[in-house]
Amino acid sequence: MRLKELLAGFVSISDLESVQDRVITGLALDSRLVTEGNVFIALAGSKQHGLTHVEQALKKGSCAVVFEPSAGGKQLAEQIVNVPMIAVEGLSLKLGDIAARFFDDPSKSMDVIGITGTNGKTSCSQFLSQMLDDCGIIGTLGWGAWGKLSKTLNTTPDALEIQRILAELLEAKKKIVAMEVSSHGLEQGRVNGVTFKGAVFTNISRDHLDYHGTMEAYLQAKLTLLKKPGLSFAVVNLDDAYSAQIIAAVPDAVDVWGFSVQGKTSASGECVSADKVLHKVEGIEFDVRWGEIRQRVKVPLYGDFNAENVLTVLAVMLAMGVSMNEAVKKLQFIEPVTGRMERFGGEAQPLVFVDYAHTPDALDKVLSSLRKHCEQDLWVVFGCGGNRDKGKRPQMGRIAEQWADHVMITDDNPRYENGLDIVDDILAGCSLKGQHSAKVEVIQNREQAIQNVIARAAEKDCIVVAGKGHEHYQESKGVQIAFSDSQVVNDALKMRAG
Repeated sequence: MRLKELLAGFVSISDLESVQDRVITGLALDSRLVTEGNVFIALAGSKQHGLTHVEQALKKGSCAVVFEPSAGGKQLAEQIVNVPMIAVEGLSLKLGDIAARFFDDPSKSMDVIGITGTNGKTSCSQFLSQMLDDCGIIGTLGWGAWGKLSKTLNTTPDALEIQRILAELLEAKKKIVAMEVSSHGLEQGRVNGVTFKGAVFTNISRDHLDYHGTMEAYLQAKLTLLKKPGLSFAVVNLDDAYSAQIIAAVPDAVDVWGFSVQGKTSASGECVSADKVLHKVEGIEFDVRWGEIRQRVKVPLYGDFNAENVLTVLAVMLAMGVSMNEAVKKLQFIEPVTGRMERFGGEAQPLVFVDYAHTPDALDKVLSSLRKHCEQDLWVVFGCGGNRDKGKRPQMGRIAEQWADHVMITDDNPRYENGLDIVDDILAGCSLKGQHSAKVEVIQNREQAIQNVIARAAEKDCIVVAGKGHEHYQESKGVQIAFSDSQVVNDALKMRAG
């Protein structure tokens, strides 16, 4: 592609006079990844401007620089000679459209389903990739095909990376893409340039208020998904407190599919509901109703929230034209997701579940649901991440104490905070705390905390290890060390078995 073709409409013709008819080989946001003939994209970052790395980009063969003039970018650009410097106002929000043009708008040739919400995004995207033919994934656990994922740095990658990934998925013959769309990704324009067929809202509860400030701002960020081009259907959790606001924001031309495990309906569109939910050792089962059609669904998953996740996936399948009979047949073969209610133990060992629950709502749902599966005592091991929303910590302490018979508070990712300060914040929400509390205990070392609980739990107890899920590291003082809850649980169960 030629540079003039790439930037036409984003800058004036006069601004492109210096580029002549230059052919470009690619786009790069990271100066370290520039190769010969690439255009270096320099954004105004939160800590520094991308132009501070321009010399490295030029040494690696960048043929032109497209930059954001704000945040000192214009002044930095004036110091650079011998290479075309093209200013684009608001480049951060335009980059998705620029990248889509470079990669020939891959999302227009696929059905992209955007999944947003506080909890359930990863499970739903992973489940959809199992249930829909030729379905790729972009999200927290990576991108690619089910069971064969490449890593991503963020739940929703940057705008340039998203378009590159979509192009690769299209080349790999994927017809559908289930994409997790975070509130950060929406507000920062990372999915600009993506054409969406469906928008899914799993639920809205407290999260990322350190970034958004208020729940209203958080919700509004989520609602921008409904403004994306190409949208034909929206799937909404009718049991969520914000469902009415979400449905009200759905454009008139977009079909609404609601789902509920509480018997709720909506006059705005189709409704899929579940009742007669049973929680068994082998999983959950329930009746699902869509209009006059009623069928029994059995899945090897655990918890009320997974009933919600299954309904979400079913609603998407129906919206995509899959028949109810075919959908229900497929659902019985659904496989759990790594770090999302991942089950260990059983058969003369306590049942242990590793889950990513790191918000008050997620922890509440995990513990309240497992109460129904648990034959004896319920244990929980959890902490809270450092340098994140501190307000949720006492809430999570209160929730853990409310549902569990035994609470073990430990480190999560302390990051740059003192782990004891985080523990104290959590304990502030507990009524039973201190040295004389038999219910709420503290072992900061996470490995020791997990080992301690597994060694003490009875055979028919249930244990939840919450907060880190799929993560394979623990971060403290800027250093990441290898750490996996699942591995520690496996080792502890082997040690217990002798």
